[in-house]
Amino acid sequence: MTDDDPAADPTPPRPPRDTGPVKYKGEELDPERGPGLGCFRFQLIVLGVLLVLTPLTVVWKWPDVVSGALLIVVIVLLLITGQTIIFLLRLVAADRRGRRRPLGSATKTVGELEDESAAAGESDKGSNDPA
Repeated sequence: MTDDDPAADPTPPRPPRDTGPVKYKGEELDPERGPGLGCFRFQLIVLGVLLVLTPLTVVWKWPDVVSGALLIVVIVLLLITGQTIIFLLRLVAADRRGRRRPLGSATKTVGELEDESAAAGESDKGSNDPA
C-alpha cells in the first residue's frame, strides 16, 4: 500500500448516532409540560405592541420612567419569547424525527415511490406464476 491510498486511512468509521427520544434536562421531552403555540402567539402580539409603543412614548414626551420601564419590559419579553420559540422548535424536531415524509409535502417522496413500485412488482409476480 502507498501513502496515497484512501483505503489505508487509520481513522475508524463513526459509530451510528442514537436516534432515541429527544432529551430535555435529562428527561424525555414532554410537550404537555412547556408553553404551547397559543402562549407563543400571545407573547408575539404583546411584544409587537410594546415594540411600537416604546419609541412612541419618547415622541409623545411621556415621563422617562415610563419609557425606561417599557424598554426593560421589551427586553425581558424578548428573552422569554426567544426561549419559548427554542422549546417549540425542539418539539417540532422531536415530532419529525421518526417521519420520512415532510408534513407539508403534496407529493410522495422517492422512498415512498420505490416502496410502491416494489410492492406492485411483487404482487404482479405472484399473480403471473402458474399454480
